Amino acid sequence: MSSGSGAPRRAALGTWPTPLEPAPRLARALGLGPEDLWIKRDDLTGLGGGGNKVRKLEWTCGAALAEGATALVTTGAPQSNHARLTAAAGARLGLDVVLVLAGSADSSASGNLALDGLFGATVVWAGEVRGAELAAVAERVTAQLRRRGAVPALIPFGGSSPLGAYGYAECGRELLGQAPELDTVVVALGSGGTMAGLVDALGPTRVLGVHCGAVDDPAGTVTGLVAGLSGAVLAPEALRLRLDQVGAGYGTLTDASMDALTLAGRTEGIVLDPVYTGRALAGLRAAVRDGSVTPGERTVFLHSGGLPGLFGHATAVARSQDALTDFRP
Repeated sequence: MSSGSGAPRRAALGTWPTPLEPAPRLARALGLGPEDLWIKRDDLTGLGGGGNKVRKLEWTCGAALAEGATALVTTGAPQSNHARLTAAAGARLGLDVVLVLAGSADSSASGNLALDGLFGATVVWAGEVRGAELAAVAERVTAQLRRRGAVPALIPFGGSSPLGAYGYAECGRELLGQAPELDTVVVALGSGGTMAGLVDALGPTRVLGVHCGAVDDPAGTVTGLVAGLSGAVLAPEALRLRLDQVGAGYGTLTDASMDALTLAGRTEGIVLDPVYTGRALAGLRAAVRDGSVTPGERTVFLHSGGLPGLFGHATAVARSQDALTDFRP
């Protein structure tokens, strides 16, 4: 689809525009000037605990409704923010939701999974699979639902299709209205659609993506989504990517991410999550240190949400609790 084409049907799910807030104390702590850093609060999108997936779901769910869908099927990790928000979108729109999640019922607890249940979703545990294997399980579940008389719509991993990325092309244009002089937008790169939409709207030189380990080929994933969205052909090396924050792998807590969670909490009272936004802020911190983001530039940190995921990550919760200090009179 092209950004300049007629927009497809949209399901109204979020609250727009999201705020763009200054973060002077965090900026100073990172080594930037107090007026250099702003936070785009896409954690405040309204639906189901908020987060960046709402912008994508407005378009993917809109397409599903246009096709007469009665159910939504999607995939993710046990603590998937996208799965949680798909469940919330289904509740808002009156659609059944089936979440095909990697792992088993004892692989995670609390956090997003608690909200999946609250919103009425059904979970299919796919076992220790990822990528194409997880997608194949979702295809089989979709076929089973169809045989039972439902009209299922299969929403891709992370909501990251060209149609889903359209929501972040819109976000990029929203940002230009709020901060036309922006130099760099820093964003977690998970399934790729958020970065792809921003690149489509802002160009590759103004978007810094911090790879979180969710896909095997982050550059190819983003450039492929940009091509599907607007037809623009970008070389992978045209993207600004940081690949240094994955650590031991997706879902693991790195020391840099934990430090970033603590820094954001103690300077701005803002909660990040250990898998995505924590890595993204750690990536911004590293970029300031190596000079790829410099003082005097207008930098926007896109807060893509994920607060429930913090409470589903036992290690991050334990380390946060360990940081409590007792008052000793």
